[in-house]
Amino acid sequence: MTTAFANLDHLPPLPRDSSPGIGCIGAGFIMADCHLPAYRAHGFNPVAIASRTLAAAGAVAARHGVPRAYGDFRHLLDDPAVTVLDIAVPPDVQPAVIAEALQRAGKIRGILAQKPLATSFAEARKIVEECQRAGVRLVVNQNMRYDHAVRGCRTLIERGTLGDPVLATIEMRAIPHWMPWQERLGWATLRIMSIHHLDTFRSWFGTPTRIFASVRPDPRTALKFAHEDGICLYVLEYDSGLRCSGLDDVWAGPAREGAEADARVGFRVEGTLGMALGTIGWPAWPQRQPSTLDYTTTAGGWQRPRWPEAWFPDAFVGPMAELLRDLEGTAPATATGLDNLLTMALVDAAYLSAREHRAVAVAEITGHF
Repeated sequence: MTTAFANLDHLPPLPRDSSPGIGCIGAGFIMADCHLPAYRAHGFNPVAIASRTLAAAGAVAARHGVPRAYGDFRHLLDDPAVTVLDIAVPPDVQPAVIAEALQRAGKIRGILAQKPLATSFAEARKIVEECQRAGVRLVVNQNMRYDHAVRGCRTLIERGTLGDPVLATIEMRAIPHWMPWQERLGWATLRIMSIHHLDTFRSWFGTPTRIFASVRPDPRTALKFAHEDGICLYVLEYDSGLRCSGLDDVWAGPAREGAEADARVGFRVEGTLGMALGTIGWPAWPQRQPSTLDYTTTAGGWQRPRWPEAWFPDAFVGPMAELLRDLEGTAPATATGLDNLLTMALVDAAYLSAREHRAVAVAEITGHF
């Protein structure tokens, strides 16, 4: 059923000019299977890719028809055709890559950085301030904002279709693929998975006043590396009375140990005039499974718009499209580095809350920011 789907603004607007040369730094899964397929599908112009080895960069370049590959990202930065960067490297490496890029400010006009932007709010703030001083636009790849069901739900909220928000929840029960760099950083869920959900709540409702979080290690992941934030539960409090909650369960039962699996991600938004229910399709990857959105209002009946797009990889066009539209002067980006500092602060507040067993105000992290 596709009734009314065209009215929910579920697709991010594209730039008028898709020709700026994009230099891609990083050749892992996110770049190779999400960013580049989305860019190619929408006519964007990736002109070069760099990785730690020329072989890795060359393999992804050949797969996606990227003209040039480099084994040193500094050579990519000096490529005359590169004016926009798409950076997909670990968060403890990203600040140094951005700092090097800012040495080419003027030639490099815009940067799309991976989330998390850095290892902490304080470190992320330094990056944002350095980009501002250099006059380089910075957008953060908080790509869940651009999932089509998430974006459609935001339209319902912004238009008042659901009335005043009362309660919103996001529940994830899925077993992610952990990246090797997570072991050296000791992170499992809050900065990797929950950051998507916390940012989604922010994109729907703004920044909450405080957060209370409770975490425990994931028994399976604990066999691979030490961490505190495996299974995470948190509550966001807004001064309006709105409450949001998240449950991020990366254990999801003993599915890898012989039990049946039940992997899913869902959200629910309740308002004074209506309710929206959504599913997120990424746990089915590599199977393509579009997210869904159903909603009902006091006018009666369910509306069930359906779209062919899936979060992986289609939604990944959104952040780069925002950056290009900002650079061409069509519309200012929303997922900017400055905006993302509040998501980073919310994540840091969640860690502090879990460690001290108390609610933490976001202002405790941001100070006078």
